[in-house]
Amino acid sequence: MSEEKEKIVFIATHAGEDPERATFPFLMANAALAMDIEAVLVVQGTGVYLAKKGYAEHIAVPGLTPLKLLVESFVGNGGKILVCIPCIEERNISPDDLIEGTELCKAGKVILEVVSAKSTVVY
Repeated sequence: MSEEKEKIVFIATHAGEDPERATFPFLMANAALAMDIEAVLVVQGTGVYLAKKGYAEHIAVPGLTPLKLLVESFVGNGGKILVCIPCIEERNISPDDLIEGTELCKAGKVILEVVSAKSTVVY
């Protein structure tokens, strides 16, 4: 019987209006992947803008890796970004506008990810 990999869920609810709170979930999720911990990043509320093509290019916090690089690294290393369907619909964001590596979801999917994770962190 193989041991299941640890999992952590990060929930991002902020975007460019709060660059630090937009950047930290991706920073921490990349760290989790580097530690061989499964990381799932959920974007809700204004956080859904973080999954929009080109959006992260202009978000940078002094002393932190630019958000664009963190997003690219997370997706490139197999990280999963779950995007709230009602949140993108409310903001007139089309699924075609989202970066690669995203998966559309509703509440039930988020709940399943959270209950199967060891920890959940909300930004």
